[in-house]
Amino acid sequence: MKHFVLILLILYVSQLHARVYFVAKTGNDANPGTSQLPLLTIQAAANIAMPGDTIMVKQGVYREKIVPPSRGTSNENRIVYLAAPGEKVEIKGSEIIKGWQKISGTVWKKAIPNSFFGGYNPYTDIIRGDWFHNLGRVHHTGEVYLNGKSLWEVALVSEVFNPKMKTAMANPEGSMLTWFCETDKDNTYLYANFQGADPNSETVEINVRNSCFYPDTTGINYITINGFFMSHAATQWAPPTAEQIGLIGTNWSKGWLIENNVISDSKCSGITLGKHGDEFDNTSEDSAEGYVETIHRAIERGWSKSNIGSHIVRNNTIFNCEQTGICGSMGAVFSLIESNYIYNIWTKRQFAGHEMGGIKIHAPIDLVIRNNVLVNCGRGLWLDWMTQGTRVTGNLMYKNTTDDMFIEVNHGPYLVDNNFMLSPLSLRDCSEGGAYVHNLFAGNIEVLPQDRYTPFHKPHSTELAGLKQTLCGDNRFYNNIFMSGNPENDRQKSGLAAYNKVELPMYVGYNVYMNQAGLFRNEPTRLEIWGDPELKIWEEGKDIFFSLKMDLKLSGMNTPKVNSALLGNTLVTGQGFTNPDGTPLEINADYSGNLRKGKHPIPGPIDRMGFDKIKISR
Repeated sequence: MKHFVLILLILYVSQLHARVYFVAKTGNDANPGTSQLPLLTIQAAANIAMPGDTIMVKQGVYREKIVPPSRGTSNENRIVYLAAPGEKVEIKGSEIIKGWQKISGTVWKKAIPNSFFGGYNPYTDIIRGDWFHNLGRVHHTGEVYLNGKSLWEVALVSEVFNPKMKTAMANPEGSMLTWFCETDKDNTYLYANFQGADPNSETVEINVRNSCFYPDTTGINYITINGFFMSHAATQWAPPTAEQIGLIGTNWSKGWLIENNVISDSKCSGITLGKHGDEFDNTSEDSAEGYVETIHRAIERGWSKSNIGSHIVRNNTIFNCEQTGICGSMGAVFSLIESNYIYNIWTKRQFAGHEMGGIKIHAPIDLVIRNNVLVNCGRGLWLDWMTQGTRVTGNLMYKNTTDDMFIEVNHGPYLVDNNFMLSPLSLRDCSEGGAYVHNLFAGNIEVLPQDRYTPFHKPHSTELAGLKQTLCGDNRFYNNIFMSGNPENDRQKSGLAAYNKVELPMYVGYNVYMNQAGLFRNEPTRLEIWGDPELKIWEEGKDIFFSLKMDLKLSGMNTPKVNSALLGNTLVTGQGFTNPDGTPLEINADYSGNLRKGKHPIPGPIDRMGFDKIKISR
């Protein structure tokens, strides 16, 4: 209801100060774009929209890539792309393909003239880039879908005729639906095993566009995208050293608002808040030194708070992307990523690389990541390089097979508070200068010092202040709950035991260790609780619930209220733990947003003792 009221308010304000252009499947691009005479394509409306205008899109499937040519000028003077309230508006990077010919058994073939693809053919575009691992075969940005479900690209045409089930995958039966492509100077040939389905009577779609919404120039600022269903984009690999094109992408700009959308089936990334492109794309030689040079070039291209970032990405559902749900290299600075439900990322695992996860951000300076759900993402959240002034708060992470959170070569300060990290590996820490407060770590923690020299910045700025190696340590851990997923294994892999040998000092206190989780040896005040805490997490429809067997001893701990004064300043950067605007902060609310009661808050993300059944989803 509140979103509907907000939409009405936007329309009211827009009608006072600017125009509303209407788009409908019954329209014509020669029309003026009124409600009675709407345009046919969203791009036609984009071509004439000016700052302050709203583009209202009516129900239907729009098979086009929107390339916004004009920018808004401020938060109050945006260009708004809005799905009509209560109507399903789909934007697809695919086209329906008919006329398949049966070859043998359940295998079909389709010849498509290369002219069909215009200037971009995803079936000749090979996925490539820095830190990309092809696992010994070729992958294309194209994809084939049967009734909305993507098939599996195979390396040889023989694997279409004789597919082998991928039994280790979440959907082994789905891996039997396979496709292969080849081209000559005139045609692209697709072979597909539809496992008994008739592609000429079912809906078969193929990727034909490299994005659904992406500007072809930088600096297209203050754009709103609200309420759409977007899918089927032939996106290229998005490394931090190259232009990052997502199903939706901001392309080195400022002030986008991406909210209330359903985003799925991008070949690589869903939303990109990333770097500009230049002639040096993918020339880093996969090295830290190469990325440092990329940063210098970004600064030359205007990387600053006044020009880049300050985006809001909220209330989106993102799934079925094989690289990331949300990613960005340097373009996500000073932004907010909030209340997104991100799942089923990197589930096919046909390729790999060092840029994968539910959320993967390079240089999340003064970035707030809060109230997101990251489930079955391989890696949940990856903050890589220049994590400074960052806050990760109130997120739920579980069923992630690599780890829930990877913090790599950062010097801080960054604050991680009120999160549930419930996968077998909760945290992989290759950084220093972090604060972890009121979290629940149900899995192990891994600590890995690094010899790479990586940047740190002046406080609340993109201006470089120096380079340092990551020694690990200089962390704060207060009021957390730690568990051991398997107490019969080495206790040194759970709890805070991995920090007993770090080089830099640690600041640790008032943590709870359950089920024989490994202890931090110099912690002056802690609580050990033996026995199985019977942690459970389950889903009921769209809701997610959590239960945990608690001990009354938790309510008797003399825990401190955690604030900027307690956390202090980091060693390398000298910066304190504050709000993005530099004001002091206090962790005075729990995961649910409820204010913590009393002088001594209960450890963990929820400020209560009864954990028999608590709804913890969005």
